[in-house]
Amino acid sequence: MIDPTRRRQVTGTTLYVVLGLGIIILRLLPLAPGEVSWPGPDVLLCLTLAWAVRRPEQLPVLVIAALFLIENLLLLRPIGLWAAIVVVGTEAVRARERRWRDQPFLVEWLRIGVLVLGMMMTDRLLQLVFFVPGEMSPRPPLGQALMQVIATIAAYPVVVLAARWLVGLRRAAPRDIPGARI
Repeated sequence: MIDPTRRRQVTGTTLYVVLGLGIIILRLLPLAPGEVSWPGPDVLLCLTLAWAVRRPEQLPVLVIAALFLIENLLLLRPIGLWAAIVVVGTEAVRARERRWRDQPFLVEWLRIGVLVLGMMMTDRLLQLVFFVPGEMSPRPPLGQALMQVIATIAAYPVVVLAARWLVGLRRAAPRDIPGARI
């Protein structure tokens, strides 16, 4: 018989992967063909960061890396760059999760916003420094990338609320965390 804690971890990881693959598939669908004036939010990044803040034990690093690597391949981005940046960002969140647990949501939202902006700027800077070619997927202008960051930061509370209502993703109580003292 499987341990209830381990079952919750496996269930949470599986649910995250299914939701992540669903988000990637939705991004690939031609829902609005033609020119897009306002870039949409990166919902997968919002979901990953919300999950990392609330249930970090359910998100193994390899799962995050594999999911974002799949996204890089399917969206024709530089292979592995965004996946590596997201892994570093989620590990930064995971390391600070205990300190963030008792903070109000507005503080969390501000910290996530700064992190998302830093991740986007790191991605742009690394592509610029290493002269990543843009033949397959041209890099959007900086203004459009900043609009996507703003949209992602604005979508974060909506994703957190949806994850709470639809999936039941809540902050971990001390008894739910393996190795934590009660």
